Amino acid sequence: MDSLWQLLEKKIKNCFKRNERKKGEFYRGHIVNSIGLELAEATSEYVHQLMRKEVGIIDKDINIEDILKAQYQGNRYSFGYPACPDLEDQDKLFRLLKPERFGIRLTEEHMMYPEATD
Repeated sequence: MDSLWQLLEKKIKNCFKRNERKKGEFYRGHIVNSIGLELAEATSEYVHQLMRKEVGIIDKDINIEDILKAQYQGNRYSFGYPACPDLEDQDKLFRLLKPERFGIRLTEEHMMYPEATD
């Protein structure tokens, strides 16, 4: 039996294969993309929580509202946002992690492609 992640991955791949947005199925493409983005964000929060625990940062009495407002010790950073405004720094990250093996590349403007892979 496939997990939720496997089912979603299959659905997303199928949508991209059919290129639903180009066929005018914007709503379906938008929904699938939105679900994927939210799952990626939730996964990032979960991994961040595991990392905080690993280094001894315990979030006592934290609830979902606190998590959604990032009311915990520790930060997550992303290039292009105020804490890391220089997108050219992604070049260094790409040399280190080599995400090209997963089909992710940088545009001339140092944005990740496909979009929303940050």
